[in-house]
Amino acid sequence: MAKRTAPTREDGGIGRRQPCPCGSGKRYKACHGAAGGAADVIVTRPFEGLAAETELVALREFVPSGTAPLPLRDGGSLTLATVLPMAAAALRRNDDRAFVGLQVQTKSGDISRDLARAVEWVRTAETGASLPVVGPETGGGELVRLQDLVDPAAELDVEVHEDFSWWMPDDVEPTGDVALSLERANAAIMPTSRLRAEGVTSAYWVDAGEKAHLRWVRPEPEEKLVAALARLSARGELALDEDSRYAGSFRAHGLLVPVWDLDREKHAREWDEPAAALGRRLDEALASLESEPLDAAERRARDGLRGRQVTIR
Repeated sequence: MAKRTAPTREDGGIGRRQPCPCGSGKRYKACHGAAGGAADVIVTRPFEGLAAETELVALREFVPSGTAPLPLRDGGSLTLATVLPMAAAALRRNDDRAFVGLQVQTKSGDISRDLARAVEWVRTAETGASLPVVGPETGGGELVRLQDLVDPAAELDVEVHEDFSWWMPDDVEPTGDVALSLERANAAIMPTSRLRAEGVTSAYWVDAGEKAHLRWVRPEPEEKLVAALARLSARGELALDEDSRYAGSFRAHGLLVPVWDLDREKHAREWDEPAAALGRRLDEALASLESEPLDAAERRARDGLRGRQVTIR
């Protein structure tokens, strides 16, 4: 008998009480979402339903060194991080601070579920313990998703770091494999800054060497966002200013991330206001779609923008 592979929902996440996408007729929590359930169900939008969704995507995909307090429903305290020493999924430092990593290997198709496993593990871990890889064997009891543990309305207060010195307590010098991992991580880091203009969220300036970029994780449905971008493109209003150009976009965990090439000579803070102005133009374009369908020029622009999209997750 052929193995039945569960399809995925186009809009992303699977609620634990919703029907399982494999077609069994059971709820997800009693089927592929249960302990021991198949690990091949790919959840294309794992952070759906969380106000912090766009920041989680950014931290998972391209912010090199960043941390944020994770707002748990029960008031517990731990820190979400991009990368941990030895690419660990979670660790409890010797000073008893708990961390969960985002840029890690996982063994299932639901990153939200794996993160929840890591959170559950680290909350009871002994001081100094580290979880190398998270998977179905991690933890015990009822398995949950991140949406079950985190306040869904809470934003993430992300701090972007210049290096990975935050891996260690202030009074501890790294040694052995941790010191080597720290050295390699610091050598590979790209200068990154989170834009902080009013109305701008989950937008990051990145110095990639030859060029600088703005990567902006957007929460809107892809078709609507592309249509709004096309409207701005047809009007010649898609760049941030004369020293920038729209480069394309990539899909990550069910969301679209538009990218702009920027003048590398400008400081990251110089892009705050241009990004805010672009955000206002984009909001207006999104609102206008409700009453004004795309015209012929805008549809041609949309087709051109679609040709510059890639999927990385």
